[in-house]
Amino acid sequence: MRVPVPDVLLPAEDLGAVHFVGIGGAGLSAIARLMLARGVRVSGSDARETPGLAALRELGATTWVGHDAAYVADADTLVVSTAVREDNPEVLEAQRRGLRVLPRSAALESVMQGRRVVAVAGTHGKTTTTSLLTVALQAAGADPTYAVGGELSATGVNAQEGTGEVFVAEADESDGAFLVYSPQVAVVTNVEADHLDNYGTEEAYHAAFETFLERVRPGGVLVACVDDPGAAALAATARDRGLRVVGVGESAEADLRASDLRLVGSTARASVRLPGGEDVELALQIPGRHYVLDALCALGAGLELGYDAPALLEGMAGFTGTRRRMELRGDVGGVRVYDSYAHHPQEIRGDLQAARSLAGEGRVLVVFQPHLVSRTRAFGPAMGQALGAADLVWVLEIYLAREDPDPEVTGALVAGAVPLAEDAVTFVPLAADVPAAMVAAARRGDVLLTLGAGDVTELAPRLVTALEEAGR
Repeated sequence: MRVPVPDVLLPAEDLGAVHFVGIGGAGLSAIARLMLARGVRVSGSDARETPGLAALRELGATTWVGHDAAYVADADTLVVSTAVREDNPEVLEAQRRGLRVLPRSAALESVMQGRRVVAVAGTHGKTTTTSLLTVALQAAGADPTYAVGGELSATGVNAQEGTGEVFVAEADESDGAFLVYSPQVAVVTNVEADHLDNYGTEEAYHAAFETFLERVRPGGVLVACVDDPGAAALAATARDRGLRVVGVGESAEADLRASDLRLVGSTARASVRLPGGEDVELALQIPGRHYVLDALCALGAGLELGYDAPALLEGMAGFTGTRRRMELRGDVGGVRVYDSYAHHPQEIRGDLQAARSLAGEGRVLVVFQPHLVSRTRAFGPAMGQALGAADLVWVLEIYLAREDPDPEVTGALVAGAVPLAEDAVTFVPLAADVPAAMVAAARRGDVLLTLGAGDVTELAPRLVTALEEAGR
């Protein structure tokens, strides 16, 4: 459901009692958590019970499973997830009563007001970059407030109220939410066409990022990874408009430049030259070149906020990851199971590079679930090509989320494009059929990887259990 952003956005403390429709989702649960920390009366509903709902109840929220008009009886403001249908009874009741109805973006802006905001945008890497910056700032003594699209391993939560003046927010572009925020520091990891169900064309998607530049506060800065063509083009546009830009990456054009990249097992290291010419060492406990680039974006933002490189780097060196971003779910008999959120061809390529580093002499076995019919229609063949970096691939049926099925666009479109031998690729419409097949194929030293933005994540613990039952 698309909800217009009001012309005047009130701070969270002035919204009265706030009810969230879809409170269990990553975006709304983060905002609810922050509002609770500020003493706002919070309630919410979701389609099913989740650990997130239980956690919010412990913090003082009133939550329900299912949707009913009666749930908004005491609300002054309704916050609605984009996944909610227009005929949702709580939405209809709020409209009937003339309540204030806000989209997720406006609700997040309400809790960011009055802070020094860092908004982390980009097609890929937003969650990891936001998380890296958060832990880096914590190590530097900033104690920022943060809202991330995933759970930090260090804290186990996706949002936390800090005592400092800095607010670090993941700025989602999928529905245009990032065009509501007004950051002091805007971070763009990369710009590569996605969410064409919303934008329609690649040109419109890129244009949205150019509009994002207009949201940067006077005297603010853009930190962009200039290794990425889309982000490099955006940086050039920003400079033409008079916005200060800090470019990061491995390219010669970077102001904050990495070299001597080393990917060894579950670690990544690089030498980094700071804008002043000083050389420092970046060390991460997560593998993959794409994570090094994310860390450079985080480092650039932290430096722009006025914090010292050694403390920021120390914080990132202790970063243990974010849930569903190359997350280790188990190691049974030398067979490791990882889970990751990658659902775009570029993300798949990056995570398979990381998996290859993790596997060493072993193999990489992947089960991939395409996400959204519209995305699979646009990028299905490219997804298949990217999966070709694995040794064995299982492709599930599309996770529909907010869309209806299309018999012409299925997971078979992806499977058919994987450039491996026919017996190395299997289209498996039923996820329940995958664990036994993967475990039967696995050997000691192999990495088993579950990939996708849908419920494929539920296969990871089942794979661990299947390995244990097989006596691995």
